[in-house]
Amino acid sequence: MNEDRRSILDMLAAGKITADEAERLLAALDRGAAPPAPAPDGHPAGRPKAKYLRVCVDTDEPAEGGPTKVNIRVPMQLLRAGVRLSSLIPPKARDEVNAHMREQGIPIDLNQVKPENLEELVEQLGELTVDVDQEKTKVRIFCE
Repeated sequence: MNEDRRSILDMLAAGKITADEAERLLAALDRGAAPPAPAPDGHPAGRPKAKYLRVCVDTDEPAEGGPTKVNIRVPMQLLRAGVRLSSLIPPKARDEVNAHMREQGIPIDLNQVKPENLEELVEQLGELTVDVDQEKTKVRIFCE
């Protein structure tokens, strides 16, 4: 029990405030409660840490063998390992990859992806949800 709540109950027990006043004060404390403190790993308490990035594709487009269904589940640990491994790519090779990605319209600079920035990236991915609905195709990208 927190200190403010205990003080309100002590005042009620001592007869300094009525039960109705105590109820209003306790309700005000509940409304003004701070958001949950982050867990020791830095993630907000109450919201589980994302473990997988999921990509699901369902289409009824005519194809050999019937409809296409794709369900990819990528562990977030794999993303973390990939970023750490990217630091082993020689700078000249990274520059070439960046140039090819820009040619394809992908504005990502691998030189800016660093392990120390990774947890922020993974945290943002944890809130990612992309739904694309077309007449015969549905694509979903989300974290779980």
